[in-house]
Amino acid sequence: MSMKVPGWLETLAERVGRAPVPPSLRPPESGGRPAAVLMLFGEGPLGPDVLLIQRSFRGRRHAGQPAFPGGGVDPEDGGPVAAALREAREETGLDPAGVRVVGTLPELYVYPSDNRVTPVLGWWHTPSVVHAASPDEVEAVERVPVGELVDPGNRLLLRHPGGRTGPAFRVRGLLVWGFTAKVLDRTLAESGFARPWDRSRIEDLPPDIVNLASR
Repeated sequence: MSMKVPGWLETLAERVGRAPVPPSLRPPESGGRPAAVLMLFGEGPLGPDVLLIQRSFRGRRHAGQPAFPGGGVDPEDGGPVAAALREAREETGLDPAGVRVVGTLPELYVYPSDNRVTPVLGWWHTPSVVHAASPDEVEAVERVPVGELVDPGNRLLLRHPGGRTGPAFRVRGLLVWGFTAKVLDRTLAESGFARPWDRSRIEDLPPDIVNLASR
């Protein structure tokens, strides 16, 4: 695979880097733990794809939820880029040498875990074998084609118990919702790949997911 970053990804990095942060993801003036996630795009058999994990059902927070690889920024990381690459290696066995960092998104806030998250955008120029390298934290690892994420048949809005709604995706046996779905929705809208979909398709968050999320 070419180490050269595709034009669409360079354009995406510029657009999302300038895009305003939605009110629901805007960090508070103070507080919150610094964290980072790796939004890693590559070129798979079905075209561009993105790396997602499914968090362990045994986890204390976000149990069973699909997510980008990532976690807290440790002092020795020196910043969100190194933290995102380290967490991705620990969670999926990813070789960071095969990743070229393209840029970062503005800091976003995840209220349930009180994390101030910096998404790190990367190009997977030399893919390595990935798997659930940390079973206590990760249930599964999946390269999800962008074409499946933007397929209108895989898109919906989920209604949370409190009444608010948010974007979601049904792909590869995963229900992607919450913070990850919001970031994907925003990113796909800036990527040029997004397709119109039926926003009147609203479903309630499944009870089993509600139970996991409330633990």
